[in-house]
Amino acid sequence: MHEMGIALEIHRVCREVVAEQGGGRIDSVRMAIGELAAVEPDLLTYAWEAVIAGGSDEGARLVVEWHPARQFCAQCDEDKNRSEGSWFKICPDCGQPLAVNGGDELDVLAVTIATDEGPARASADHDA
Repeated sequence: MHEMGIALEIHRVCREVVAEQGGGRIDSVRMAIGELAAVEPDLLTYAWEAVIAGGSDEGARLVVEWHPARQFCAQCDEDKNRSEGSWFKICPDCGQPLAVNGGDELDVLAVTIATDEGPARASADHDA
């Protein structure tokens, strides 16, 4: 499961943010995961829990924001509805090729750090 490697990289990135902010422990991590990123959010959460188990960041939450991909028709000037997991190569209305936009996100959006003084938010914008 490649989610384990991704979870390890997320943890590494977050520990860098913690160090840049003067130390502490990771309280939570907010992630953007796109539909086309080939990452299963549930498996990533499971892998995250395994990565932090027994360490100083044990109990840190991984919060996933799901970003669907969009199919857009330039001719019709609109997004085309589709069932999740289904893809059209051409517009069902006008027959023109469709463009795929978004859905490839795999980014650490924010890290909340717990310190002796309480939680503090540190933003991050890193690809995992």
